[in-house]
Amino acid sequence: MEVVEERYGAEDRERIVPEPPKRVDAPERRPFERDRARVVHAASFRRLAAETQVVDPESDDFVRNRLTHSLEVAQIARDLSRALGTHPDIAETAALAHDLGHPPFGHNGERALHRLAADCGGFEGNAQTLRLLTRLEAKTSDESGASVGLNLTRATLDACTKYPWPLADAPTPGGVHSDGMTREGAKFGVYDDDLPAFTWLRTGAPAGRRCVEAQVMDLADDVAYSVHDVEDGTVAGTIDLTRLDRPAIWDTVRAWYAPDASDDLLDDVLGRLQRIGSWPETAYDGTRGSLAALKNLTSDLIGRFCGAVQQATFAASEGPFVRYRADLVIPADTWTEITVLKGIAAHYVMQADERVALQSRQRDLLAELVAVLLERAPAELDEAFRADWHAAADDAARLRVVIDQVASLTDVSAVDWHARLT
Repeated sequence: MEVVEERYGAEDRERIVPEPPKRVDAPERRPFERDRARVVHAASFRRLAAETQVVDPESDDFVRNRLTHSLEVAQIARDLSRALGTHPDIAETAALAHDLGHPPFGHNGERALHRLAADCGGFEGNAQTLRLLTRLEAKTSDESGASVGLNLTRATLDACTKYPWPLADAPTPGGVHSDGMTREGAKFGVYDDDLPAFTWLRTGAPAGRRCVEAQVMDLADDVAYSVHDVEDGTVAGTIDLTRLDRPAIWDTVRAWYAPDASDDLLDDVLGRLQRIGSWPETAYDGTRGSLAALKNLTSDLIGRFCGAVQQATFAASEGPFVRYRADLVIPADTWTEITVLKGIAAHYVMQADERVALQSRQRDLLAELVAVLLERAPAELDEAFRADWHAAADDAARLRVVIDQVASLTDVSAVDWHARLT
C-alpha cells in the first residue's frame, strides 16, 4: 500500500477546506481512508437501503436494493483497482458514492425530475451526487459558513465524476439506462451553480476525460448490474437461464444497447457464456443447491470480465494506473458478453407490462409532489432545505431547493410525503 500511496501527490490529497491532523490519540487514517469513511457514514448513503435497484426489494428478501448494489460495486472496484495498482480506497469510495444522487424510483424518477427542473438547469443523478458530496451532505463549512459537503480529497471527488462536464457541454443523449428507461436527458456531472467545486476538483485534468479510478468505478457498476440483475431475475422467477428466447432477446439487445449486433455474433457470445462450467443445466428451483450454483455463476462471470479487462489494460500500457497516466481497456468481446447479460435482464425484467404501468404512476407522483411543495414551501420542507429556500436568490434557485428535497427522499418516503401533502 505504501508504494501505491506514493503515486498520489499533495494536490491529489488536497481538500477544498484544509483540515488539521486528527488528535494524536485517534487511530491513524490516510486521507483516502478518511474519504471512504465519510461516504459510509453519510445520510445519503444509508438512504440507498430503501431504493429499488431493479426488482422491488419488498417483493423478496434476496434481491438487491441500491445500498447492497453499491456495496457489491465497491467490492468489484476495490479488487480490480488493487490488481491494477490503482489506489483501492479511491476506487472503492467512488463506487460507494456512485448512486448517491439517485432520486426516488431510480432512473424513472431521474427522468421525471429532469423535466420538472427545466427552469433551473435540469436534473441528473451524477450531478446530484456531486452536489451531495460538495454541498448538501453536512460535514464541513468554509470561512463564509457555506457547506462544502463531505470535503473529500480532489482525487476522490474526481473519481466520483462519471461525466466530467456541465449540461451545456453534454453529448446528445441516446440508448437506455441500466433499468431500461430511455435516456431523454443528456448525461452530465455538474449543475451550473456547483461549477466552482467542479472547477476545483478538475484542476489539472484534461477536459472531458475521466481519470482511471472513475473508469474502474464505471466498469464495476456495469459488471455488477449486468450479472446481478440476471441473478435477481432468476431468483424472482422471471428468468430461466436454461430456456432463453434468443430472437426476442437479440431484438432487445439491438433496440437498447448494440443496434448493429447480428444474430450470429450474439449467438456466439451466448454460446461462450453457456460453456462456462457453472452455467446452469437445470432450472432454478429455490433449493440451496440451486442457489449455490447461481452464486457460483455470478462469481465466475465477475472474475471472467474483470480478469479480461486487467489483462488487456496491462497489455496496452505499463502504467502506473493512476489518475490520467493510463486508461482502462475493455476488450470488445468482454463488452459484448456484458451486453448480452444486460439484454437478458432487459427482456425478461425491464419490459414487463406491470413495470411500465408502475413507472408512469411514479412519474405522476413526483410531478404532483414537486408542485405541492413549491406551493407550500418553505413550511413543508425539511429544516436544512428550508434554510436553503430562504437563502435562494430567485425562482430558479427556489425550484432547485424543492428538487433537492424531493431527490433526497426514498421510494417509500416519496409515497408517504405525497399521501400526506396531497
